[in-house]
Amino acid sequence: ASNKINSTDKFCGNPKFSSNMRKIRIPVANVDSSHNKNRVEEDRSVAIEAAIVRIMKARKTLSHQQLVAEVLSQLAFFKPQPRVIKKRIEALIDREYLERSAENSQQYNYLA
Repeated sequence: ASNKINSTDKFCGNPKFSSNMRKIRIPVANVDSSHNKNRVEEDRSVAIEAAIVRIMKARKTLSHQQLVAEVLSQLAFFKPQPRVIKKRIEALIDREYLERSAENSQQYNYLA
């Protein structure tokens, strides 16, 4: 018997089971496929880009600090690092959703 749970394994309750303990510990199954680190990072980067585009679509022009602050406030379900937000902003500039302002390099303009 191995400690791994396979997709073909079946479980059923034992109605005759009794125990003096009030709590019974049942180990949680390992869900590697849905919580793959690369997949989580990819999903988060998509969420960050979506928040940036939503904010910029509404505001048209924002400074870098204001944009990062808005993204952090919108993404309450996880706290992205500011450097990750900056990388996503750069990716959106490359894909021509945003541009840097000609007058101020710390300012972004919405294009799309």
